[in-house]
Amino acid sequence: MLHPTPHEQNQGIPIIEIQALSCGYGNQPVLSNVTLDIYRGDFVGFLGPSGSGKTTLLRAILGATNIYSGEILIDQIPISAKRPRIGYVPQLETIDWNFPVTVEEVVLMGRTMDNIIFPWYSAADKEITYEILHRLGIYNLRKRHIQELSGGQQQRVFLARALVSNPSLLLLDEPTTGVDIKTRDEVMHLLHDLNHQGITILLTTHEINAVAAHLPTVICMNNAIIAKGSPANVFTPENFLKTYGAELLVIQHQGMTLVAESPHLDNNKERL
Repeated sequence: MLHPTPHEQNQGIPIIEIQALSCGYGNQPVLSNVTLDIYRGDFVGFLGPSGSGKTTLLRAILGATNIYSGEILIDQIPISAKRPRIGYVPQLETIDWNFPVTVEEVVLMGRTMDNIIFPWYSAADKEITYEILHRLGIYNLRKRHIQELSGGQQQRVFLARALVSNPSLLLLDEPTTGVDIKTRDEVMHLLHDLNHQGITILLTTHEINAVAAHLPTVICMNNAIIAKGSPANVFTPENFLKTYGAELLVIQHQGMTLVAESPHLDNNKERL
């Protein structure tokens, strides 16, 4: 059973309530009996192997999976009853970079939540878009084709698209995959700044030391929730064995909890 932390106990009603959720695609379940509360202002990273349900959980919150049992509430309202205002940044590898669209046009697409009926954008939409582009440092790229951008610039464009609808909740699927170290650090600093400005952030990641170790809260998953808490509490050999099915070394270094793979040695060979 997952017990709330003192921080959670002081937060009142969760912004996301996931109650005994089982979901997947078609007739193929991916997650089983997941119960989880996310509180306003949280910054949470989901860890787990490929196929463990990290992306599926984000998609379930967006209403994009088949729910077999259980329920998801956003601000106490079931997602089946009302479309929640959520910013979403997909994995960059899932995007068609050959689609002929500019940076400005991509970000304006994020305003469609407020323009469902009308297929055009108002002056106010464009003003908000330009403000977000300035905020993320990519205003000068607004007329560029998205294919021409670097990985870090592309990530900022889709982050801008997610933010332009002014969401209180932001979901990101592997936001630092495929980018260099400098870009990864820039993205994470930007997300920390957004979180301090009041946006609740959920992200998935495969990067334990580079990303998850720096987050306030991490959740280990393997088609169910294995553990939730701070990296210092969650990063244990036992939790990682349940999550990844492999032994990982957990090391304390200069106040940081770091993780390394255990060397696989033949029992018949002498350890060097």
